[in-house]
Amino acid sequence: MAANASKEEFSEPATPSLPVTTPGQFGRMVILSVTPNEERGIYPARVELGELFTLTAQIFIEGRSQTGATAILRNPHGEIRQRVAMSSINPGLDLWKAELSAGNPSDLKPWDKDFDQVLQQLGEWTVTLEGWEDVYASWLADARIKVEVNDDAENALISGSQLFARWAENNDAKLDEAQQNILRKAARKLGDKSLEIKERLSAADNPAIEALHRSNPLRDGLTTSVPQRFKVERPGLSFTSWYQFFPRSEGATRNPQTGEITQGTLKTAISGLDRAKAEGFDVVYLPPIFPIGVTNRKGRNNALVAGPNDPGSPFGIGSALGGHDTVDPLLGTMDDFKAFCAYAHKLGLEIALDFALQCSPDHPWVKEHPNWFRHKPDGTIAFAENPPKKYQDIYPIDFNIDMPGIERETERIMDLWISAGVTIFRIDNPHTKPVRFWQDVIKAVQRRHPEILFLAEAFTRPAIMRALSLAGFTQSHSYFPWRNTKDEVAEYLQTTNSDDAYYQHNTFWPTTPDILTDYLRDNGPVGHKVRAVLAAMGSPSWGIYNGYELVENHQQEGREEQADNEKYEIKVRDWNEAKEYGIAALLTDLNRIRRTHPVCRSYHDLAMLWTSDPDVVAFARYIPPMSIDLTEERNNASTTAANAEDPTLGDTLIVVVNLDCKAAHTSEVNFDPALLGLPRDHTFDVHDELGGGSFTWSSNNKVTLDPAERPAYIFTVNTTQEE
Repeated sequence: MAANASKEEFSEPATPSLPVTTPGQFGRMVILSVTPNEERGIYPARVELGELFTLTAQIFIEGRSQTGATAILRNPHGEIRQRVAMSSINPGLDLWKAELSAGNPSDLKPWDKDFDQVLQQLGEWTVTLEGWEDVYASWLADARIKVEVNDDAENALISGSQLFARWAENNDAKLDEAQQNILRKAARKLGDKSLEIKERLSAADNPAIEALHRSNPLRDGLTTSVPQRFKVERPGLSFTSWYQFFPRSEGATRNPQTGEITQGTLKTAISGLDRAKAEGFDVVYLPPIFPIGVTNRKGRNNALVAGPNDPGSPFGIGSALGGHDTVDPLLGTMDDFKAFCAYAHKLGLEIALDFALQCSPDHPWVKEHPNWFRHKPDGTIAFAENPPKKYQDIYPIDFNIDMPGIERETERIMDLWISAGVTIFRIDNPHTKPVRFWQDVIKAVQRRHPEILFLAEAFTRPAIMRALSLAGFTQSHSYFPWRNTKDEVAEYLQTTNSDDAYYQHNTFWPTTPDILTDYLRDNGPVGHKVRAVLAAMGSPSWGIYNGYELVENHQQEGREEQADNEKYEIKVRDWNEAKEYGIAALLTDLNRIRRTHPVCRSYHDLAMLWTSDPDVVAFARYIPPMSIDLTEERNNASTTAANAEDPTLGDTLIVVVNLDCKAAHTSEVNFDPALLGLPRDHTFDVHDELGGGSFTWSSNNKVTLDPAERPAYIFTVNTTQEE
């Protein structure tokens, strides 16, 4: 060999990708603990169309090499809709996150002519994670140190030159010619030994290279996760404001001489729609509107014997006039109901109809399908009971003989009401029927009508509520009415607003026709205001049973239930009295705040705040400022300009509530400005959404709430940083 022969430089090999051929096999990178995950690998997490959601995972490679990660969101057709660079949120735990949004948010309603645009986006979307060894970031971190102290700098720079040359020719990076030339030029300069080492390093350590690193990285050891499924459902899945009223009470009148009541009808019930719209609600929920049985009809306050003028409970369904597929003639006709729905739709209101799968002894099913009911040994049919409550006017369904037949009939009836204008079903006591029954019915109905939503009235054990959610129920009534102390409220807010809400959406109702708590009985208008604020701001989905505006809080003796219960009688109300209490105005304000603040739409953005007073509870709903790349393809020559980061402004509300309706309380409230991406010593402005006025806040603040004046604050946070 000649004495002056050149010595070849050793080139480091790229970290290879490893094929993954069996479930559970690791790739070159490790991807673990993806959240939200699929329940048992079967039930996908659920998100509303256009809802911003956070996905996290542990992504790493062995040793001290740095890592990069990307989340790729695909629609049901397999098309890439988002490719988002993940951010490292806890390096010690190798934890990464991405903010994603499946589809385009929409205000279109199911009856709008362009609603097909919404339907086309629904279904199972997938998120795939890509992890890789970030060789540029690893090299640069070491090279900076070695050049600074001039320790083995030459090898570091030559290694960088080789890395840049390989990067320029890498197909996965999808570089255009101009971008390739930038990298080739940097490679030449890194290898030019005639230049000073710091000048050579500067060719690889500058904003232009960093921009390429963000948009078109060199991804060694590229590993792709198993796709994570998400069920994307239509708007209203999780963000809903419900308003319940009984049509027979709307427009009802009382003869001042005789006291005789003339009940309302579907035509007079238009007034309830107007009131719901004026107060800012978007769903009107009706109890059953079917014919009411005569046999064993209940009287006022669930009395065993009905008086001659007692209308009976609408939950005692069915008479000689018809069953679940018939409008009670006292309310009107099917055409009247269709007109009612059409007027609601004109106002932008959805109609939810109660579906109670039970019968009065007079229901046609009793004769047509006797095997659908459980018989006692003496041959009689067993009436419903929930000891100590007894419902002698109701026969429960027995699913052990002919569940497929009952499913078909249920689907037929639901299709009938859907064709009349119903878009939501509120299911009475679904936990007393087989979960499989509802799973079959909901799947069948949504196959034909994917826009239909289901609310479960399931005040029952957590496991059953969870199973009903997995079976397809969109939302569920919850334990909220009985969570009244500071600790109870805090615990339940965190339970409701957590990763569990990717499967179960708790709806907060302060009262229902069946529930009137001691807290509301004892605390009058102030208590109603407190519970309304907690319900509206504590969950994206909340509901009000009418009469709340009139502070109807007279409780039955020894029971947490309304006295003179509207289930058994017709209410004649003077709505002019509502102004006296200010509840209707508060409900209107709460719905306005909810509509105008994106932060109210998610079950995944609540943080409890520390307060010094045991009767003051505080929490924040916040979306921090972030950047989301919405491009459908990673950078190439035609999409470079479109790949600029799309900044998403944050949104933050702080809610402070005095739970003591009798006395004023002053409390410290801690709020960490870091939640807003601000320094911990930063001050910021807040604006009171309920009463007006602005204040300067910091990490520690004092708030006084006098229930005689106001029981709660809802602050909007101004996230503009001071200079």
